[in-house]
Amino acid sequence: MSDTVRVWRHIQQRYNLIGSKCTTCGKVFFPPRVICPDCRRKGNIESIKFSGKGKIHTYSVIRSPSDEFKTIAPYAVAIVELDEGAKLTAQLVDCDVDDIEIGDPVEMVFRKISEDGPDGVISYGFKFKIVK
Repeated sequence: MSDTVRVWRHIQQRYNLIGSKCTTCGKVFFPPRVICPDCRRKGNIESIKFSGKGKIHTYSVIRSPSDEFKTIAPYAVAIVELDEGAKLTAQLVDCDVDDIEIGDPVEMVFRKISEDGPDGVISYGFKFKIVK
């Protein structure tokens, strides 16, 4: 296994939506942080596994993508607000881009992100789908 693939697979938040929570102020973060930006040194950070459920905070439809993404256009990228409060950016899948609405409930799904190199190494990660 190449070093690139090994490093990719050892980053937990790419597969499990692992973030962090400040036990001092209660704020949650994704990706994980080692210091709370609000409490600074007074904060106490712990890992948290998010449920993978949330809602669309805002989104954008990409109709003229770069060459790498032409085969999947048009596609949508959203800022998802997780039920626990953290916000993250992710691609929306399994939906008609013309039917997306702000506030739609979503859940995390595990999908192919890219295929690289002469060996066709496939990288996987999270995306979100609308659940109505």
